[in-house]
Amino acid sequence: MAVATIWLAALSVTSGLGALLDVVTRKLPNWLSLLMLVGGLGFGFALDGWTGLGLHFLHAVLALGLGYLLFIWGVFGGGDGKFYAACAAFFPVTQMLWHFVIITFAGLILAIIWFTAKRGFGLHKRKKDDFAKLPYGVAIASGSVALALYGMQ
Repeated sequence: MAVATIWLAALSVTSGLGALLDVVTRKLPNWLSLLMLVGGLGFGFALDGWTGLGLHFLHAVLALGLGYLLFIWGVFGGGDGKFYAACAAFFPVTQMLWHFVIITFAGLILAIIWFTAKRGFGLHKRKKDDFAKLPYGVAIASGSVALALYGMQ
């Protein structure tokens, strides 16, 4: 089995688990982000050696910085920022802009569906608890998998 196929499966399963946990618990656990970070960096090394490891690591570091800024500005939760960096570790820094754009687009679609559903089911009157918040991990996961699938063509 090719490394690229295993890479896609690992990204899909781990990010899918993150999306599911975000929907069900509104938490993105640190252990999952750490597992994904190590896995993404490992695949970077397996695909392109030390250069690949460096390019994947740089993307993860820059994504963590961007995620931290989005957290400070109140756009992301702390878990979202770490999860974004963990997903970024699966891609070299040369794909950083596309990764961010695709995740943002997925977030826009998610927000439209989320707020329409909240209105339709009368959930917009709900108290401001964790479940009133948009589970942005879904957008991060789906955007990351979409980029991976696009890149495999």
